[in-house]
Amino acid sequence: MPVNAVRLPANGANREALSQGQSALGECVSRTVRRYLADIGDADCGEGLHALVIREVEGPLLREVLAFHDGNQSRAAAALGINRATLRKKLEAAGLLR
Repeated sequence: MPVNAVRLPANGANREALSQGQSALGECVSRTVRRYLADIGDADCGEGLHALVIREVEGPLLREVLAFHDGNQSRAAAALGINRATLRKKLEAAGLLR
């Protein structure tokens, strides 16, 4: 398991996913996508599910990592595994640049 991955205690709904080696984050994504697909049924989600998930996840991810590193873009970019210029482009696209 990667150093920064966190596993939740195996209880309730998490037991099956965690026993299969899925991280707590992966289980959260799986559960949310299953619920979304059940909610929309056969309806088209418009922009495509991949684009929707990336759009919904990337902003909060950038915001949280940047906050964790006290606004230091270089450290946040390193934690994300991207260069600072890429981080700045993503922050601008998400409307998160000050």
